[in-house]
Amino acid sequence: MAANLTNRTLNGKAAIVTGSSRGIGEEIAYELGKNGAKVMITYTSPSSATLARSLATRISELENGAEAATVRADLRLPESPAAIIHATLDAFSVQTIDILVNNAGVELVRPLVGTTAADFTNVFDVNVRAVIFMTEAVIPYLRAPARIINVSSVAARRGYAGYTMYCASKGALEAFTRACAAELGGAGHSVNAVAPGPVLSDMFDSIPVEFVEAQKQRTAMQNRVGTTGDVAPIVAWLAQENSRWVTGQTLSATGGCEML
Repeated sequence: MAANLTNRTLNGKAAIVTGSSRGIGEEIAYELGKNGAKVMITYTSPSSATLARSLATRISELENGAEAATVRADLRLPESPAAIIHATLDAFSVQTIDILVNNAGVELVRPLVGTTAADFTNVFDVNVRAVIFMTEAVIPYLRAPARIINVSSVAARRGYAGYTMYCASKGALEAFTRACAAELGGAGHSVNAVAPGPVLSDMFDSIPVEFVEAQKQRTAMQNRVGTTGDVAPIVAWLAQENSRWVTGQTLSATGGCEML
């Protein structure tokens, strides 16, 4: 029955989704699996191991050619990108990678006054530096036409008090997306970003209630908060062949909360 609810547009494609044991990353990994991909699920905390294995089982049970495996890797560490890539190649007995989704990210809610160098490092090491070096590490293994999708945020283009480090990191991520698209386009690879608004996930609890209510009122589509299921299919589309003429773009996945 599961197979009847899935398709095979990504059969034979090897994908890496960072930070995919929960939240948006989990839904993205599952959506790629529903399209038949071989998905490497990465996670950082030992407490996420059970969640990651459970997701891998769900993907493997789709019966549409999809496969899944897990690897624990802290993207703050310089050696992690290579470890993730080699774990993927070994797990699926492949020599190339077709899809990279840079989803892992951290959030910081704090006024600029009082923000420390450690705060900057905490946010930028994961949201920017890890994305840059994960992408650099995967380039020699990409099979054209490969797809790189970076998960940004509405915060990259709309300033929010108390989110200075987070907004800045996502702005940097989108600038990197455009530059990377220009650099890799000649090889047939696309690089895009998807920018969700507030989404019901583990991070959601840290968002102030008044901010959420204001965003809901701004959201054209049903005046509601988004779900991970609203965002994942957009990423999956960007991973497919029929998105080939879209690159260097940031897709606003906000239900019209932001109309870029």
